[in-house]
Amino acid sequence: MPPVQDGSGQENPRVSPPAPYRPAGAADGPLQGTGQQQDQPQTRVPGRLSGPLFRDEQPASGVPSVEETVVLPPITGLLDGPAQPSGPRHSGPQRAAHRRPEAGQPSDGGFGAGGPYAGHPQHSQQPQPHQPPHPQHPPQPAPQADPPQYQQHQQQGHPSPQQYPGQEHTAQHHPAQHHSAQHHPVPSYPGQETPVAQPDPQPRKQRGGRNLQAAIGVGVGLGAVIIASLFVVKALFLFVVMAAVVVGVWELSSRLTERKEIKAPLVPLVAGSIAMLSTGYWAGVEWAAASLALTGLAVMVWRMAAPPENYLRDVTAGIFTAFYVPFLATFVAMMLAADDGPQRIVLFLIVTVCSDTGAYAVGYKFGRTKLAPTISPGKTREGLAGGVALSMLAGALLMQLIIDDGSWWQGLILGGCAAVTATLGDLGESMIKRDLGIKDMGTLLPGHGGIMDRLDSLLPTAPVVWLLLAAFVGS
Repeated sequence: MPPVQDGSGQENPRVSPPAPYRPAGAADGPLQGTGQQQDQPQTRVPGRLSGPLFRDEQPASGVPSVEETVVLPPITGLLDGPAQPSGPRHSGPQRAAHRRPEAGQPSDGGFGAGGPYAGHPQHSQQPQPHQPPHPQHPPQPAPQADPPQYQQHQQQGHPSPQQYPGQEHTAQHHPAQHHSAQHHPVPSYPGQETPVAQPDPQPRKQRGGRNLQAAIGVGVGLGAVIIASLFVVKALFLFVVMAAVVVGVWELSSRLTERKEIKAPLVPLVAGSIAMLSTGYWAGVEWAAASLALTGLAVMVWRMAAPPENYLRDVTAGIFTAFYVPFLATFVAMMLAADDGPQRIVLFLIVTVCSDTGAYAVGYKFGRTKLAPTISPGKTREGLAGGVALSMLAGALLMQLIIDDGSWWQGLILGGCAAVTATLGDLGESMIKRDLGIKDMGTLLPGHGGIMDRLDSLLPTAPVVWLLLAAFVGS
């Protein structure tokens, strides 16, 4: 058959279709796929579609500039028996990948050994057994229905392995962008257990994020130290109070320096704290007040050694610290100095702790209305009512049982007042911590924070309890 000239002036060999599907009027020539080769080499013309799926037809009109392309139908029905089910049609780059292999690169065209062009020299490579595309899939016989991982590919326009049996499942059919974790989750097969991640056990915490077990342990330890020091040697408890006050002064002054760059003189504050507690226990309230005044003067003089910048700010912070921590704690020392001092300290501590405990328990269970949302969002009015009720009950019982000449109704008044002042003291320190931008004053006590986080409700309650006890039963 003579070659046909296209519009470029070059000759292209004519490729004849298989005999059963030869178009009418076409000239005789060798068949593709029978092992016969054409005598003339094929020349690829730039701009022309070429390959096993295209061939040239000479125009019927005989005009040299007109070209016609005929697509050959599949002949699998004659060569390989029943036709295989066809997969979804490809479009775009996927269709080009199946229809136009690169020159010189062997490809099965997506049809494998049983395709329509089996036996063609360009498609005569041996079929490869089907291999799973991912190493994590365990080897098993091909299922009758498409597995879930191939259904995703069919939705994306990729054929499943059943559609082309006997061919290798290569990256040509499944580009790399489809082999990701989101398209290929780890499948679960019958008899295979899917591992479930177990959460790490965490210790129980309160609503505020504190370790409940550590908080209870530290509280029990502090209670044992207080009881032992109170009832073994009464003066020993005074040294426990002194140690707590000194640590509290250091925590407050350190946080002021870290967060606000306020440098309250620490040395005169520590010396003044010891002086106020000692004079309050052995000499009374007058000497304690005088010690507070002398501590303020010592702070002013000590600060003069530094440059005058921020002098007023530092001195004011020092005097506030002297009043807030050691002077309020002096009323605890004065309660201890009475004949029934240990009993009064027990009453003072229990009514304060009951206020905090009752407020937490009732507020956690029934709290709905916020008490001071901008200061302490966790406190509720229902919790305050529960704290007042529990503190009044404890005050009535203890006043009647352990205080000489005490009465239950006096305990009700004392417990109610102690609950109110304890709540105000807690809110006051919350204001300080919010101004400083911190959660706790320190980390000395696990589950509680610092010493000041435990003294916040005790310090304002001490002068109220001392005053009511002095009015009810004398000092």
